[in-house]
Amino acid sequence: MPVYEYECSACHFHFERRQHFNAEPVAICPKCQGKARRVLHSVPIFFRGSGFYSTDYSRGGQSSSSKKEKKPAEKEGKDNASQE
Repeated sequence: MPVYEYECSACHFHFERRQHFNAEPVAICPKCQGKARRVLHSVPIFFRGSGFYSTDYSRGGQSSSSKKEKKPAEKEGKDNASQE
């Protein structure tokens, strides 16, 4: 059974109740008998696995190892041109 958090709109008292999913929400504050409402919280999102980072996608069908091999070859070609 989930635990729900409530807040009283009159006295701002926070309390929790363990309830079934199909149970009616608590409408009365146990402290002052005022009107209570359910508090909703944002849920964190976790991205796990591949495909969530820019490094996970290859460009033009080249693998990262073929990119590394090309860079030194390009530098050598530039060095040879400057020596001539």
